[in-house]
Amino acid sequence: MVLSFFRGGDTGLDHVVTRSVAMVSDARHSFDLACTALMSGADPRTIADDVRETDLRINANEQQLRGELAVHISVHGPNDIGEVIGLILLLKKIERVGDHAKNILDLAESGVSFIGEPDIDGLLEERRIVSGFFTEASEILAEHDGIPQSFRERVDVMTSQIQSRIDGYMTSEQPGHQVVPRAVYHRYLKRIVANLNSAVFAATEPVRVTGSSD
Repeated sequence: MVLSFFRGGDTGLDHVVTRSVAMVSDARHSFDLACTALMSGADPRTIADDVRETDLRINANEQQLRGELAVHISVHGPNDIGEVIGLILLLKKIERVGDHAKNILDLAESGVSFIGEPDIDGLLEERRIVSGFFTEASEILAEHDGIPQSFRERVDVMTSQIQSRIDGYMTSEQPGHQVVPRAVYHRYLKRIVANLNSAVFAATEPVRVTGSSD
């Protein structure tokens, strides 16, 4: 079910989704920059301020919009409560994506670099696919027509692939300085994918609230 205010006209909530699209774009900007520091030789010091300022902007938007949603409920009553809960979840998931992009920057700042490593091509391809998920999530939110089945399937495939890598790192006989940074990075990558998926799900499948109780 797509958020009902998109079907029934403007109830004062549509701007929240519009702003959330901008937040996803900001999160992608941070993700791409942080991965550049890990995989393409960019000096983390040259991008750190940009990533952290972008993360602060995402956080500020989330807090502001959550406040507006609380006001909306206090003014309009419980009629939109399902949509409001869905939007709150949407905003929180995007905020978490921004946090994990910043975590990837932290890896680069600690000295981790995958440049010239034997698996760099695979890492770059994963980054490209995940970066594309940001764009698709933005389009889904902007068009509010539901989640395409192909998006769900590709997210599931990527999640399984990332988990397989993590499992492999846990049993690898390679030195810790090689496998530990990769395991940590892929843990962040998996959470980014999961939170993007949850964000679009929250917007397109709002929480159903009934008046009865068990």
